[in-house]
Order: sequence, then C-alpha cells, then structure tokens
Amino acid sequence: MFGFGQDIGIDLGTATVLAFVKGKGIVLREPSVVAVDNNNGSVLAVGKEARRMLGRTPGNIVATRPLREGVISNYTVTEKMLKYFINKVCGKFIFSPRIMICIPSQVTEVEKKAVIDAASQAGARKVYLIEEPIAAAIGAGIDISKPCGNMVVDIGGGTTDIAVISLGGSVVSTSLKVAGDKFDEYIVKYIKRKHNMMIGERTAEDLKINIGCVYPKIQDIEMDIRGRDLITGLPKTITIHSSEMLEALMEPAMMIVDSVHSVLEKTPPELAADISDKGIYMTGGGCLLDGLDKLLQEKTGIHVMIAQDAVSCVALGTGKALDNLDSLDGKIRK
Repeated sequence: MFGFGQDIGIDLGTATVLAFVKGKGIVLREPSVVAVDNNNGSVLAVGKEARRMLGRTPGNIVATRPLREGVISNYTVTEKMLKYFINKVCGKFIFSPRIMICIPSQVTEVEKKAVIDAASQAGARKVYLIEEPIAAAIGAGIDISKPCGNMVVDIGGGTTDIAVISLGGSVVSTSLKVAGDKFDEYIVKYIKRKHNMMIGERTAEDLKINIGCVYPKIQDIEMDIRGRDLITGLPKTITIHSSEMLEALMEPAMMIVDSVHSVLEKTPPELAADISDKGIYMTGGGCLLDGLDKLLQEKTGIHVMIAQDAVSCVALGTGKALDNLDSLDGKIRK
C-alpha cells in the first residue's frame, strides 16, 4: 500500500465543513467561515475562530462564508479554506490525498468544476464528487444498492436536497435553496417587522436552535435577545416566544414540504409504494428544527424518521463511499 496518501471525505457544507479520514472516522468539524485581511488578502482565521468574528470585524478584516446556498461564491477564499482544513487533517503528508467531496444534487457543470479545481489547488491528488442525498442515505445506514425506493430529505445550511434513491442512484431529485440559513433570514425579517429591531445572523441562529419550531408546542417557551432598536437606534433587549418563531418559520418550512410533495408526485408508482412502507428519512442539521418531522408527516401522511446523528450523515456517507474509490478508479481507467 506504500505510495498512497490518505483518502479523505469532505462534506463541504454552507454552514459547516466535516472531514472524514478512512480508518479514523470524522476528524474535523468546523464552521465554514474564513476571516481575510483585505489589505493584503491573507487569511487570519478559519473555522471556529473566524465564526466568532462574524459581524464583529473592523473595516480591513472581513469574516465571510465562502459558500452560499451550497455552491462556491468566493473561489479564492474557498480554496484557502480547503487548503487549511486539508493540512489540518493530514499534517505534512508525503503523498497528496484522494478526496471525495459532497455536492448538492442539482449543481451545474461550472459549479462542479469550481469544487474540483478548488480541491486540486488545495492539494488533492484526485477529486471525486458524490451527490449529497446519496451520501446522506449511505450515512443514515440505508442500503441503497437494492432495487427499492428510499426517500431522503437532507436539510443543510444552504440547500435542502430531496431525492428518491434506488439501485445506488437517484431516480427523482430536487435541490432547493431553502435551508438553515433561510430560516435565520426569516427570523431576522420577522423581528424587524414585528418588533422594529435589528438582530444579527448569530442571534437569529440562537433563537432558531433554542426556541424555534414549525409545529405548535405544548408549552410556549421564551428567550431574551439583544439587538438595535430601529426607532431610537439604541441597543435594547426583548423577550421572544416560541409561538412567534412558529409564525416566522412557517413559510420556509412549507416550501420544503411542498418540494417533498412535488418529488413524490414525480416518483414512479412502485417506488412510491416502497416509500409509503418505509417512510421518509431526514438528515442534515436543518432537520433538527423542532417539529419539522411532525409537520412533514402530517402533510404527506408518510412516516418520517430523523436519522441518528443527522448532522454527520453526509460526512459518514462520504466516508463509507471512500471504500469504493479503487473501483471508481478502475472504471475511469477502463
């Protein structure tokens, strides 16, 4: 085996980057945020440190998320981020690693090329791509090689990928740009409209995680948040209830439900029968939003299950798919 670098699987998420190393499991879980000094273009911080800087930087430093809605929006920064993570995972390797990267199911050829180029520039010997819903299904422990239908709804930070998978490939799939980030946006808009107050992305995310819901809760819970009053321009603190979050998040949640519905409409009848038997699997960090599974179950009438360790499903699936790299290489050579 001497002469090969490591095999790494990367879930290049809009919100979080996870890296899986063959034989070691998930070795890296960092926010996909990069802080760059605008004066000379140097990277100051990546990951957790950079996330702390979001919305809190002076003029010459910009903390950005180089991936928006599942695709690369800033190529150079993405490349630097990947380089940093690959070095962190591999240390000083003698041989470049082979890397498998996850992409949303409906990306264009140009977007695919951007991912491959960024990873190659960052030090990969060879780059493979795998569709997110397929990786999520493998990570959730579904045997996708059998000729029966499985439906996966993978809700990440930037995109929600919905696919019906059979015989190792997706039969019907769609990718919509409504996911974790959109939920945060809707919360920011709602607080602005209803309370005349401006809050940042991070506060919105805290609200979503702590009291956010899309299905009526038995007990209304509350949380205090701070922001800037739009009338006086001064900082103020207000209390938000989970019932308000329900109002704020209903619209984007229904967009996801409608997309699931339209995928089910396009599914061949035999596979649809399998799905109503087995249920729908939900993966990704976005599916942990309180009540989303109940809402989907109520609207489709199909049993909905949240995968174990939903956040890591895609990375785990990418890791398992690494075992097939040699056969993939064989196919390409033939």
